[in-house]
Amino acid sequence: MAYNYFPMNYQYPQYQQMPQVYQPPQTNQQSGIVWVQGEAGAKSYLVGAGNSVLLMDSENSVFYIKSTDTSGMPMPLRIFDYSERTAEQHTDTTTSVPNVNLDDYVTKAELDKRLEQITLKTQSDNHNNRSMTRRNNNG
Repeated sequence: MAYNYFPMNYQYPQYQQMPQVYQPPQTNQQSGIVWVQGEAGAKSYLVGAGNSVLLMDSENSVFYIKSTDTSGMPMPLRIFDYSERTAEQHTDTTTSVPNVNLDDYVTKAELDKRLEQITLKTQSDNHNNRSMTRRNNNG
């Protein structure tokens, strides 16, 4: 004989599923810049596997680049110091050329003249050597 533990007119409770609203995690990236508090904050910042992130220090003139390899293992934290350029430093946008003493160099015209002199001297020396060789052979 089977015993029924529930009375005939017992109603099972109706559970209403509550609508679930997705809330993205809160980040401080409204401006696109990730701010951390010191090196400890940068070291504790989580970075996804195979990614790099630029972290700005809110306490010092320092920024960090934190990276992980494809397996998620953190790479060494790269630390950079930065400073503001003043208006005087910013006005010189050309690259500086070192001062070179041009007295040690010749112009193309001077070089061509010297090459011509060497060529003429070489030709005359060769001509004189041939003449000497003929005289010695005839002598």
